[in-house]
Amino acid sequence: MTGLTPIKKLTAILAFIATTSAFTPQPLKNTIRSKFSRTAIDLFGEAFEKAFEEEGPLGKGITVGKIQIALSLSGPERTSKDSILSLLENSARNSEDTLEYDDDYEDGYGDSHLSQMCHKTCLALMRKSDDWIGACSESKWFKGEDGAKAESLFNQWADREAAKFEKEYIPDEVPSSTESSPTIAVISLIIEIQGDSTNLSRAGFSIAETKEVLASIASDCRVEGGDCLNAVEVFWSPSDLAEVLTERDTVLDFPELISF
Repeated sequence: MTGLTPIKKLTAILAFIATTSAFTPQPLKNTIRSKFSRTAIDLFGEAFEKAFEEEGPLGKGITVGKIQIALSLSGPERTSKDSILSLLENSARNSEDTLEYDDDYEDGYGDSHLSQMCHKTCLALMRKSDDWIGACSESKWFKGEDGAKAESLFNQWADREAAKFEKEYIPDEVPSSTESSPTIAVISLIIEIQGDSTNLSRAGFSIAETKEVLASIASDCRVEGGDCLNAVEVFWSPSDLAEVLTERDTVLDFPELISF
């Protein structure tokens, strides 16, 4: 789409078994649906399905969730080595490392690097809460046997965010003294995590409730050394220092955001 700012993407996934592998979301395929629809009444719902699910460290089944945060950044903050954008850029440049584990992981002490990246991103966002201007979140729960459906929804949500932008890239490092203009930045975090205990509701309704969602993700993503975290994808914009995201751009490209 013309006029949209570039985006950078970091993708990594942990398999349900001990091995790890890189994962690239597949593009959405066009489908043709019948003009006739079928109506069904769900007499029992999610609570009934959960009654027969096996309990894990974070509860039952699998949850796919997304949280988006819009925040204002000054020019110096955009190029600061301590900014959240710098954290995400460094993670993207070393994306292969997110599939590794700490040396003491086998001894029950270390974590997966993927979970550490997710944890650091949530903490960095919480530390910038004074600059938040909007947020939103959504989630969907799946039975444990529906892991493929959970992965499919994760892919769909990731593709939906990626489709908003013209390209994905990781820019070269720039000196912190480089001049840049103030901007609004939007950071989207999409996760697939085992269990149903992670709080992914009501981000955007208040600063406090948005912090609760980020704190829940930050805590749960490191349970069992990060093995409960199946997948994470992070999008952020703008990335080019010459680009500026305005409030109008935010409303047009991220209409689901709720202003504080």
